[in-house]
Amino acid sequence: MRHLISMRDIGREEILNILDESERMEAILNEKGHCDFLNGRILATLFYEPSTRTRLSFETAMKRLGGNVIGFTDISNTSVTKGESLADTIKVISGYSDLIAIRHPSEGAARLSSENSKVPVINAGDGSNQHPTQTLLDLYTIKREVGHIENLKIAFIGDLKYGRTVHSLCQALSLFKGVEIKLISPDELKMPREVIEDIAGKIKLSEMADVDIDDVDVVYMTRIQKERFVDVNEYYKVKGIYRLSKEHIGEKNVVIMHPLPRVDEIDSEVDNIPQARYFKQSFYGVPVRMAILKLLFEDSVK
Repeated sequence: MRHLISMRDIGREEILNILDESERMEAILNEKGHCDFLNGRILATLFYEPSTRTRLSFETAMKRLGGNVIGFTDISNTSVTKGESLADTIKVISGYSDLIAIRHPSEGAARLSSENSKVPVINAGDGSNQHPTQTLLDLYTIKREVGHIENLKIAFIGDLKYGRTVHSLCQALSLFKGVEIKLISPDELKMPREVIEDIAGKIKLSEMADVDIDDVDVVYMTRIQKERFVDVNEYYKVKGIYRLSKEHIGEKNVVIMHPLPRVDEIDSEVDNIPQARYFKQSFYGVPVRMAILKLLFEDSVK
């Protein structure tokens, strides 16, 4: 890989290679806590939007690999306020660093960045479009916690319109055999038609408004993304429409995932049941992003 911008850019074998490398990185974390694969190298984290897990796990991953981190989280302190274009910012930063991770509110910003960078660019989320590193850590979570990706039955619940994590994950899952997906959302927040058309025929799909998780391996909850609504009144129409409780789960043999942050879609009491894996899912972001950084850098210097 030269860059990691969209899950459409990588195939099944590349995904499996990243997951295998992630296992090696997790073993290193468990045994030693760090390594020196990227000693002396620099990652630039350019976050034009707020982030907790993605930004900090990238920084942690780079430091666990022996590297260093530069970047920003507040554009008010950058030349963006003076009118500098994204392309010019990337041209400058790629001269300071060996890898770039960027989060931006505009769809296509990561692709534009990759076209203007001398070093590998990683899409850490571009608007409601793609979030490939989240997808890879989700796949890693499924592999580690369920035990298989093929023949998986998964229910996505909540904001499927603006939830970039589910867009990327559905596309990735379509590369694996026997996957069945339930798309559970109100009409206002249905999965975009272009995503449906992209994966239709590759996997079994069903759309519904009522929650049905009786026969699935994974329940993937999502937050209703208030910040993406043009009209806040439309947000309040669907706010709190789904709320997962211990009673919903019962004794079901299911893995509960969530990309976080959580608002009110999962009761806090669910945190303490064995099916809840979303905090472990968040931890897996470190070994997975370690693997991505290592592989991208190695490919860039070949």
